[in-house]
Amino acid sequence: MGLNVGDIVARKSYNYDVFFKIVEIIDSETGGIRAKLRGLDVRLFADSPLEDLVKVEGQHIREYRRRFINKNNECLRKIFARRVKQQAVNVIQENSKLPRGFFEMPGRVLHIDGNLEYLKLCMAVYEQMGIKARGIHIPEDEQPAAVPELLNSSKPDILVLTGHDGIIKSTEAVSDLNNYHNSKYFVEGVKAAREIVCDMDNLIIFAGACQSYYEALLSAGANYASSPRRVFIHAFDPVYIAEKIAFTHISKTISINELIDSTITGTDGLGGVETRGKYRKGFPASPYLSQTGEVKNIME
Repeated sequence: MGLNVGDIVARKSYNYDVFFKIVEIIDSETGGIRAKLRGLDVRLFADSPLEDLVKVEGQHIREYRRRFINKNNECLRKIFARRVKQQAVNVIQENSKLPRGFFEMPGRVLHIDGNLEYLKLCMAVYEQMGIKARGIHIPEDEQPAAVPELLNSSKPDILVLTGHDGIIKSTEAVSDLNNYHNSKYFVEGVKAAREIVCDMDNLIIFAGACQSYYEALLSAGANYASSPRRVFIHAFDPVYIAEKIAFTHISKTISINELIDSTITGTDGLGGVETRGKYRKGFPASPYLSQTGEVKNIME
């Protein structure tokens, strides 16, 4: 059976561990035909000889997607449980410090993603979690040039630069930025953002994807990045990190342990530096404000 662009496949040599979508089929420089691949649930970019690939059929894809959904639901369950606990603390604090009737302003997100399908899924999760987010699909190599204008027009509290990445040759060359598919573009994007907003508490940046050059991203100015152990990260991990930032009060330093615990991948794939949250309370609440501090249409 021939393979085509758009097919879902797995690699024999990796014991079928990750499902991919074929995005391009090319003639390699060394001879033979290779396929460029993007992970179905992880932010991994890879390429493979066509003969190493096996097409995955419907039942296996459905089971794979079911596990994807279950992982997401478990993370959301933990996030909302944490929110309920925090709201109980807020009530106690408000009863002792402020009159009733405050409103909430979680941090706002600009999410730039190299994968359109993942972006759509991420935007749905942002909405589900009550976060105001603007999502833009831009290929990884075009992100650095786009960052300044998008920052100036969106003025977000949190910037997410993500898509797909991966080590090209060998983990023995982890200190070579050119040994990564897209890390150099994420690094350039972070540097471009820091030219606009240099303060790491005013603009909080997450950058990276699967196996990304973690240390280079932090050195460029990212608050959080992937991947300390050069492992794969889940498609929604950047969203879960943004949520924790958005709902941590500005007076508090974000607990990195709690932040990473909110993700699917954990500390092997994600990390960062001490940073203040972006959540604010306002008072008094107005009939013309939404729950998240946005002005409502007064004609409604």
